[in-house]
Amino acid sequence: MALISNLLMAAGAFGAAIYCLVLSRRLSRFSTLEGGMGGAIAVLSAQVDDMTKALEKAGGAASASTASLESLTGRAEQAARRLELLLASMHDLPDPLPEEPSRRARFVRRRSAHPKEEAAE
Repeated sequence: MALISNLLMAAGAFGAAIYCLVLSRRLSRFSTLEGGMGGAIAVLSAQVDDMTKALEKAGGAASASTASLESLTGRAEQAARRLELLLASMHDLPDPLPEEPSRRARFVRRRSAHPKEEAAE
């Protein structure tokens, strides 16, 4: 009985050793930097660093654009206030005197008064 239990224990230890060897090989292939998961992790880490730098640059550009837009908005609001003041002051002006027809308007009236001359042209 002791012999059988010793043989079963030796077989179990041998099976565990083979299982550990297979796992060790799989783990070494998994973590190699050239073609395994270690390489993918290294590449992803480099990409995260690049994206972080790009995000910081974009944040700086957005801050500069915000400052520029704020100054332009302030200038536009000042111009709008001035225009409103000018429009309000225009209501106080008297109505303009009727002007005589312009030279072009007289020419157009004169041409339409002679329809025979238009047909000849």
